[in-house]
Amino acid sequence: MSGQPPAQNVQAFRGVLPRLGRGSWIHDSARVIGHVVLGDSVSIWCGAVIRGDVNSIRIGAHSNIQDNSVLHVSHKTERDPAGSPLVIGSHVTVGHSVILHGCSIGDECLIGMGSIVMDKVLIEPRVLLGAGSLVPEGKVLSSGHLYIGRPAKLVRALTDAELAYFSYSAEHYAKLARDYQESA
Repeated sequence: MSGQPPAQNVQAFRGVLPRLGRGSWIHDSARVIGHVVLGDSVSIWCGAVIRGDVNSIRIGAHSNIQDNSVLHVSHKTERDPAGSPLVIGSHVTVGHSVILHGCSIGDECLIGMGSIVMDKVLIEPRVLLGAGSLVPEGKVLSSGHLYIGRPAKLVRALTDAELAYFSYSAEHYAKLARDYQESA
């Protein structure tokens, strides 16, 4: 944990303590448990739960997990020896009340508020998933596109302004987290 004593909201599970990158910030009301690795400048917001108890969770640098989101995984079995870990790339914005379960999300994505992304989904880099969407197990969302709906469907290619927003959003939340850290 970068040489810091564990916060009360960071909890070991079966002897595995989450690892926090430099400048990462976890709101006091959030919980991070078990086999979780946060990259540098990751921010975890109010009420979020990140539970790496039966498989691993990795969140890349400058990503943010917003209020009341739930991140979990599926355990390894004889039929599925890898189970479903959760991997989130860098510069990803995960909106309020999102559920991510055992999926992979590429760099520079935005996962809209209230969306659900199921096991073994692959969201390629630079995808915008519209608010309230559901991505069923095993689907692949192609880079550079907007998807929306229940189930999520390809709507159109992203504009240059939308593509530029991914980095802006991630950096905005990294700066906001630093402001919270400095005001504590």
